[in-house]
Amino acid sequence: MADKIRVGIVGAGGIAQQVHIPNYKKCGEQVEIVAVCDVAVDRAEEAARKWNIPHFFKTVDDMLEKANLDVVSVCTPNKFHKDATVKALEAGCHVLCEKPPAMTVEEAQEMADAAKKSGKHLSYGFHYRHTSEVDCLKRFIDAGELGEIYAGTAIAVRRRGIPGWGVFTNKELQGGGPLIDIGCHMLDTALYLMGYPEPTMVWGATYQKIGTRKGVGLLGDWDWEHFTVEDMARGMIQFANGATLVIESAFAANVKDRDVMNVKLMGDLGGANVFPLELYQEKHGALIDVTPTYLPEISPYEREIRRWVDACLTGQPPLSTAEQGVKLQRILNGLYESAERGEPVKL
Repeated sequence: MADKIRVGIVGAGGIAQQVHIPNYKKCGEQVEIVAVCDVAVDRAEEAARKWNIPHFFKTVDDMLEKANLDVVSVCTPNKFHKDATVKALEAGCHVLCEKPPAMTVEEAQEMADAAKKSGKHLSYGFHYRHTSEVDCLKRFIDAGELGEIYAGTAIAVRRRGIPGWGVFTNKELQGGGPLIDIGCHMLDTALYLMGYPEPTMVWGATYQKIGTRKGVGLLGDWDWEHFTVEDMARGMIQFANGATLVIESAFAANVKDRDVMNVKLMGDLGGANVFPLELYQEKHGALIDVTPTYLPEISPYEREIRRWVDACLTGQPPLSTAEQGVKLQRILNGLYESAERGEPVKL
């Protein structure tokens, strides 16, 4: 077991400076952030100065060659996930890559293959897995409280939550809109709680009804003239075990709530709503609702990084695996393909 890891950060944008760097810092002497790189090298230099990081670089290649790293966090737009991840794995580093895994199934599989060949961990930044609600519900599920989970719903819907920053509305750099951005969080959460079953078929539909015109922005003013992603996606996934999952995701929709991020599950012995956490069962001749209370109040981002660091130090598998990433990418790309073709797609 190692007693310390040396970390490099690829991409010095918001997710790196709001999540990865500060939470690595919270791990104390077990982690040393050695370097940061960004194609906008002035941004890398600024991040290095702000966070007291010894070295900054413009390219991943330079950082991997000169910084002597154990672990790399990939915090770039989706288009660049695969190249940075594969290079870091081939250099002998464990990799925590932000979600989604990649742009295509082929890229996700190449990343998983590189991890297997290198013998290093590859994990993805699905922080909702690390919430206290999901932690608690997983224990109930593992104890058989829901029985066979055969149906679920994953919801990631905003009323007017098109990001007014970054590249979230650029299909070339992101691969899609709300489905691949916020939708994949709730999709992963549902799959994780369902035991990551094998998908066999998907049906999907996408819409671009609001994002291409001016409107009220609750997350800043978006670039409606260059909006190239969907503003809503809906779909259904069928699994080899007979279970089904419905997904609904939107940056902008005419609904009441500002935003909803939730997963609902139904099993033959019980059901659950994840956010807020409630369980629904029939026991002793009565229908009951169970609400766990006083769950630990800890940032899921902090818990995610802490668990990731522990996995790198001990060699134990991370909570999110490369193989699960491939499976999730198959579903995401299958839904987009189905929407484009206008018919269900076998996976």
